[in-house]
Amino acid sequence: MDRHYFLLRRLHSLSGIAPIGVFLLFHLTTNSSIMWGRMLGKARHGDAGVETFQHEVNFIHNLPALQLMEWGVLFLPIAFHALLGIYYARTGKGNVKAYNYQDNWRYSLQRLSGYIGILFIFMHITSLRFGWTYGGLMPAFEGEHAASSTAAHFQQGGLGLAMAAFYIVCVSALVFHFANGLWTAAITWGLTISVEAQKRWGYICAALGLALAGAGVAAVVGFSALDIDKARAIETAMRAGHAAPAALETSSTPPAGPGH
Repeated sequence: MDRHYFLLRRLHSLSGIAPIGVFLLFHLTTNSSIMWGRMLGKARHGDAGVETFQHEVNFIHNLPALQLMEWGVLFLPIAFHALLGIYYARTGKGNVKAYNYQDNWRYSLQRLSGYIGILFIFMHITSLRFGWTYGGLMPAFEGEHAASSTAAHFQQGGLGLAMAAFYIVCVSALVFHFANGLWTAAITWGLTISVEAQKRWGYICAALGLALAGAGVAAVVGFSALDIDKARAIETAMRAGHAAPAALETSSTPPAGPGH
């Protein structure tokens, strides 16, 4: 590790930006399409948000050699970044108590957010790939009913609120880890040498982090307020290739419970 420290540090930094950081950006953008899809898209079946989200999910699931791409482009880089990150976190020493500076707090939060992120990513991947719901903590996701199955997860009364809070905390940790890591990566690669350059880049990273965190919150709000019956009918209509019944477009039926 000491012999190849320079190379490993840069590979660790690079893997956190691409593909992991890029994937996080596109993943949160896709999830938040349940909200921005309504503002930017044109509804063909009754709800442009549901249609946009389902379209994005269908596109991903129909990619050629999807499993090969997942392992080669995503899972292995995540494992590399996580294992090396744990090693650096375990061998490094924080000094927040001795030096209560902003950079020291960011260093400690970077490690904490990394641990939370590793746990959440593992749970997220295994729930999607193997259907492990961890006692209902993760959604029982259905690819052909992407929006309605996700909405049912967050619409379980008090339990649903707890799931929403869990999602927001974990995604916020991942976003902070990425945004702060992006800031430190510029220093690692010698791109921001001066203090002023680091400040300017810090503002950009903070803005990106806030935007991604906002996308995560928007996704939770969108799914929590979704009419599950209407969404499932739209998804079925999209699969069948015809428009949903006109009555559904003006339906005021309250969302179905989690058992729907």
